[in-house]
Amino acid sequence: MRPVIYVLSFIAILGLGFWAYREHYDTREALREVSALNAEIGNLREALALQRAEWAYLNRPDRLRELSSANFDRLGLMPLEPTQFGDAANLSYPAVQEFFGTIDNSVMVQGQITPEEDPL
Repeated sequence: MRPVIYVLSFIAILGLGFWAYREHYDTREALREVSALNAEIGNLREALALQRAEWAYLNRPDRLRELSSANFDRLGLMPLEPTQFGDAANLSYPAVQEFFGTIDNSVMVQGQITPEEDPL
């Protein structure tokens, strides 16, 4: 009987060793993937920061003013003046009832609760 227990214990130890070996290498592979993803995220953040800086550089007011004046005839742009904007007081807002419709506070009940089904 003892030799059977020794053999089963030896097989169990071999199985656990194989499992630990496989888990070790799976973990190392997962850590490599995480490192690669972190590097890719860093590169993408750097590229995004560069694109935001370029966008801010291209949208400088003095540059846009020069471009609009250089292409004034072709674009037909007009200079901005305060008289081109309206007042908020001149805006017409829809009535609350038009926007939300009529509000009905009634509740529809379907079925009945018998005293046996009453949770309270």
